[in-house]
Amino acid sequence: MARASTRPTRGRPDGAVRTLVTFFVMVAALAAVLGGAVWKSTAQWTPKLGLDLEGGTQLVLKPRLVGDQTVTSQQVAQARDIIAERVDSQGVSGAEVTTQGADNIVVSMAGDPTRQQEDSLRRSSALQFRPVLTVAAGTPAPTPTSTSTGSSTSTGTSTSTSTATSTAPKTGANAGTGTSTGTASSNERKAATTGSSTTSTSASSTDKSTSSASGSATSSATPSGTPTSATDQAWVTPGLTTQFDALDCSKDGVLDTIIDDPAKPLVTCSTDKTAKYILGPVAVGGADITDAQAGYRLAQNGQPTNVVEIQLSLDSKATKTYGDLSIEMLNLPSPRNQLASVLDSSVIIAPQFNEPITNGQASITGGFTFQEAQELAKQLKFGSLPISFDLQTRTQISPTLGEEQLRLGILAGLVGLVLVVLYSLFQYRALGLVTVASIVIAALLTYLTIAILGWAQNYRLDMAGVTGLIVAIGVTADSFIVYFERIRDEVRDGRTLRTAVDTGWKRAKRTIVVADGVNFLGALVLYLLASSSVRGFAFTLGLTTLIDILVVFVFTHPVVSLLARRKFFADGHKLSGLDPERLGAKVRYAGRGRISAPRRAAAEGGQA
Repeated sequence: MARASTRPTRGRPDGAVRTLVTFFVMVAALAAVLGGAVWKSTAQWTPKLGLDLEGGTQLVLKPRLVGDQTVTSQQVAQARDIIAERVDSQGVSGAEVTTQGADNIVVSMAGDPTRQQEDSLRRSSALQFRPVLTVAAGTPAPTPTSTSTGSSTSTGTSTSTSTATSTAPKTGANAGTGTSTGTASSNERKAATTGSSTTSTSASSTDKSTSSASGSATSSATPSGTPTSATDQAWVTPGLTTQFDALDCSKDGVLDTIIDDPAKPLVTCSTDKTAKYILGPVAVGGADITDAQAGYRLAQNGQPTNVVEIQLSLDSKATKTYGDLSIEMLNLPSPRNQLASVLDSSVIIAPQFNEPITNGQASITGGFTFQEAQELAKQLKFGSLPISFDLQTRTQISPTLGEEQLRLGILAGLVGLVLVVLYSLFQYRALGLVTVASIVIAALLTYLTIAILGWAQNYRLDMAGVTGLIVAIGVTADSFIVYFERIRDEVRDGRTLRTAVDTGWKRAKRTIVVADGVNFLGALVLYLLASSSVRGFAFTLGLTTLIDILVVFVFTHPVVSLLARRKFFADGHKLSGLDPERLGAKVRYAGRGRISAPRRAAAEGGQA
């Protein structure tokens, strides 16, 4: 009966060769990615070092307090934890976040943080959704002069015009109630406020109409009663109107003295300083956000546009509140049908409701770049700081360990590597060269990965991470020992080397996966529960464990499979490490139903 050939088809590479080619293409691709980034001067060939090895920057943050506002130790502790999460989101850099005195927070981080990174650490990032009650241009309207008044009274309605001018300070409140307008010289405010055209017409028609409008302005300046909802115009008081009219958004630091109370209305500006608002109390706050993701807004045809947005998911309670609010605001006139997205007391955007939103999915846009949107989404996930902070001092700090400790750590790693190599060559002879090659490949992959992570995720290698890399040498060597010993066991049972490699691999790979899985699980738990100083060790240990599995499956096993076809290894040469006689094999399969005894046993049989 004809037997199927186990040899690969001539001219077509077998599975082991294809696997090796694919693996080396992947390594070359990683090197090309890093090389391209280095060529663009956005990365470097060497890994970035952490605070303890390279030094960095120390930021001292002081709470921003307004008026009689105070800060508690609980708020400082909460702020410290949130800032630590924000620092960690920028990369595993071994940063330290501590408190100083009663209220200051000290952030020590590797490298030189950018202005954007500093702002992301110290600002509150408190996102609020507030109904718009009144909107106007960002700068106060000019005060009407006697000349303009005289010009206006040429229609013969001087009394009416005088009344409208004298009540101008009150009309901000009236704008909130939707019964009158602000100053007649602000076209933008007229457009944003309901009833502007009606009031203007009344003022230019008869004295009776003017008296009616004047009476309306006076009565609406005082809240009609207790507000019943966040959209109620009763929130707008005379004092709030005065503050609104005097607000000039073009001035620097104009919002620094504003106290943002979620339960009260807010007078504020847009982020671009072109508009100012009176907003109702917070309807939905940042604490109600369960998830935030940055992306590009989709068009109606499902294709992404170039508009960057942040998709927000709300909890169940906020979903109902947001849905009820959207239904209520649909029936309100402009601008009261607008819901402002407020970040750190400034309005990002204030869109109108066109339809109810009851699924708890909201989105905000504000002219962000994609990177800015990603940064803000991270901050919204971690929660807002209970207070904002100002940068008090910024100083450069020297490394706590320095180059000497790094040199000693690398030396320790090299000593461990040499010992593993010597043991492999002594124990496995020529087969030990596979161990050496696998360790070199694993080291190259680890180096490229850490360098790429430093470029893409700002990962920084600290001394704890170096320790994890040293420990990984033993973890990697352990996988090869398990595999080689399984092959030897099969050779001892009398199988040929090619059969021993295939059978031994089926048994060894389960043991390797289980052992590496336990190592990775331990590294993951350590990373999640430990402090930042230990996370570097856990991260590199977990990373090298994954690389170990990859190298064993796509490099070590294919190489051993190819070597098993070479006569030097297949015939069990004394220096191959797979000599049946040295391994104590009793019988050995010789092919075609024949078996042969080891050379020593055959010699003893001949002498007998």
